[in-house]
Amino acid sequence: MFVIDGLQYCNWSEKVFRQMREGGVDAVHVTIAYHEMFREMVANVEQWNRWFEQFPELIFQGFTGDDVRRARAEGRTAIFFGFQNPSPIEDDIGLVEICHRLGARFMQLTYNNQSLLATGCYEEDDTGLTRMGRTVVTEMNRVGLVVDMSHSSERSTLEAIEFSSRPIAITHANPTFWHPARRNKSDTVLKALAETNGMLGFSLYPHHLRDKSDCSLQSFCEMIARTADMMGVERLGIGSDLCQDQPDSVVEWMRVGRWTKDIDYGEGSASQSGFPPMPDWFQDNRHFPALAEGLKDQGFSAGEIEGIMGDNWLAFFDASFGKAD
Repeated sequence: MFVIDGLQYCNWSEKVFRQMREGGVDAVHVTIAYHEMFREMVANVEQWNRWFEQFPELIFQGFTGDDVRRARAEGRTAIFFGFQNPSPIEDDIGLVEICHRLGARFMQLTYNNQSLLATGCYEEDDTGLTRMGRTVVTEMNRVGLVVDMSHSSERSTLEAIEFSSRPIAITHANPTFWHPARRNKSDTVLKALAETNGMLGFSLYPHHLRDKSDCSLQSFCEMIARTADMMGVERLGIGSDLCQDQPDSVVEWMRVGRWTKDIDYGEGSASQSGFPPMPDWFQDNRHFPALAEGLKDQGFSAGEIEGIMGDNWLAFFDASFGKAD
């Protein structure tokens, strides 16, 4: 069984990398940009290059699905880059291919707010994909950069699903039928995603969970089972949104960046402006086996569990990361 996490944004360290190995994690999609412009994003790539040099026995940069297989064979973790905002491409469509060549494999069209490409889930007016958004999606399809709509609004997400010539991903979100967070996705979105062979990664970030930090493993896996009935189990994976060891000050960068002077507390209250505690059954990468056990207790077959834990993401990687025919 492959273990693939569709999204993490940890405070990276040797400790975290070793925990990945303890948890048997073969691949992780890591966020290397929120509001960073192109050159700032490149500085983050440089930092990752140093980690790859320092810890070659633990991690290496992944570019294709075969790198996940290599990671499994060598007992390492393949790291795939992604952006939670299109800021690194600035207003230059030519940077899409350059970012892909640097290793970016996912890019969200929005992070909560309106962007040059689409509407975020926190905006009152949902105007869908912009003119630039449509052209950028076409370019992303061409080079093999996955369209990610995790933080996008309803109309924008549906239009991206319809407009994209390749399946898109929602790397880290949950269904609104289970918990009505603004970041979670409606039945309409999930059905459209499934009909176009897209992928949903279930989030373990407490603001996206029923009962938040007190969410039980049983409740989480029951939600996965109900979603499987709606979408088909082959369209499902994990996108934990793990932000392990990050200081609370990082939340301000994630939500505010440089676009406002005010503090945006997101879906937490002002008294909970930092990172909420993770559920006790998923504290870090060592706890992926607990997820597999929870799925087993819910009645999923061995093959279905393998799919959700990583095989479905691997098939998606194989189909998505190369140039379009």
